[in-house]
Amino acid sequence: MKKTSIAKLKWEHWKSPKGRFQQSYKNISGAIGDVRNGWPKKGHPFNLELVKVSPGKSACPFHSHSAQWEMFVILSGTGTVRAGQGRFKVKSGDALMHPPGEAHELINTGRKPLVFCIIADNPPVDTYYYPDSKKWGIRQPRKIFRLTEVDYFDGEE
Repeated sequence: MKKTSIAKLKWEHWKSPKGRFQQSYKNISGAIGDVRNGWPKKGHPFNLELVKVSPGKSACPFHSHSAQWEMFVILSGTGTVRAGQGRFKVKSGDALMHPPGEAHELINTGRKPLVFCIIADNPPVDTYYYPDSKKWGIRQPRKIFRLTEVDYFDGEE
């Protein structure tokens, strides 16, 4: 068994250059032995984080995963979830699941911090797509890119 005290974990922070996207988080699974992107050889097949988002901010850009499932459990605050083509209000006590292929974004639309747990199944291979900016990403090696269409046989002969 591995154990940690969430209360003793330090809040880590990140934000986008202009500050629209920002969050503070505690990497709970990391504290009990998760090795990011190490599954299936080491670590475990899921990630768990405690996340806090300030009013008016988004936890991350609108995106979908090709393989990863994400579950959110709202602990306090209120917000709006963009999921697919819709927008849905969330509040303390709500839980939601985003399957692979469903674009999603969680935005704090309340007056207090939005606090939630996120559980992701951490598949060994995953790509992600950002519909608003038409970007793609790949987990390993961590790269973000835009596609340019080419002919099927381009570069083959």
